[in-house]
Amino acid sequence: MQNSCRSDLMPKVLIYGAGAIGSFLGYLLSDVEGADWGEHEKGTRSIAVENVALLGRVGHIQRIRERGLEVSLAEGESPQYIRFSYSFTGLNELGQSEFVPDLVVVCVKTHALPQVLREVGESGLLEGKLKDAEFLLLMNGMGNRERFNLPDNRVFEGITSVGVVFSADGRIELKGRGKTVFEARISDDLKRFIKARFGEKGFPVEFAEDFKRQQWMKLFANAVINPITALTREKNGIVLSPHLAPVVERIVRECVAVVEKEGQKFDERVILDFVRTVAENTAGNTSSMLQDVLRGRRTEIDAINGFVLDRAKRHGMEAPANEMVYGLVKAIELGIEI
Repeated sequence: MQNSCRSDLMPKVLIYGAGAIGSFLGYLLSDVEGADWGEHEKGTRSIAVENVALLGRVGHIQRIRERGLEVSLAEGESPQYIRFSYSFTGLNELGQSEFVPDLVVVCVKTHALPQVLREVGESGLLEGKLKDAEFLLLMNGMGNRERFNLPDNRVFEGITSVGVVFSADGRIELKGRGKTVFEARISDDLKRFIKARFGEKGFPVEFAEDFKRQQWMKLFANAVINPITALTREKNGIVLSPHLAPVVERIVRECVAVVEKEGQKFDERVILDFVRTVAENTAGNTSSMLQDVLRGRRTEIDAINGFVLDRAKRHGMEAPANEMVYGLVKAIELGIEI
């Protein structure tokens, strides 16, 4: 990827799955320094972005086309409005446009990944506009890379601890700042681009040689916080309740045992402290799984605790605590339209 931190050589980025995190990634990767700020309603600022395009749900994209993406970074502060010159509700619209992505950032829910792969394959764009594009999977759970049937040098992964809430079509709110980590094996040009865009907006980013290990760390936290918050309908701080301590400890113990069979050794006490620290630092946040449950949507439990159960089964192990929370969340999904 040829890259410069300015205008004509700025990489073109398609956000595939512009929900809460995807839309915020659209903001983070936008060329703010190279764009022109203008006035929006009631004195708020708006900016026109050329280097990033969003692909998302019809209602959300239509609202963005009408008013721009409303981004609230802090309570009490006026929001920013990001106007995207290109926004799509499907790959057919991308195909008919002038936008040619250098990078496709996939931010869909894990259960939607097979549909994405099918849509991309059937669109014919892999032989056209996406022929030379790199793909970056920024998703929860594990096993996503293995499902992507493209050459290894075209598909990369990332994880983020940034907390974002989708408050309405065309509107997102930042609820928690955190680090975003990418595989170190991505190209130097792409690293410079991401670091520049995140840095100008004050968000930390890391390119990790031990990315798989950090991915497991994220899974440990998700395997505890997501199902417990979804089941209790409470924010992340509920995980710190002394009444839940035995459950939290058991989930962590099982996860660490399974991961050790996968070739990664972790100290159970260190992981338990890590999970509790995450819960404490994000105590007021609403987990993505709880947001899904409250909206009557399918969760990502299959790619989190379900992934742990799958790996446990492969190694002839049992993980009853993970099995319990997995089963309860799946029971909640009954009746949800998929």
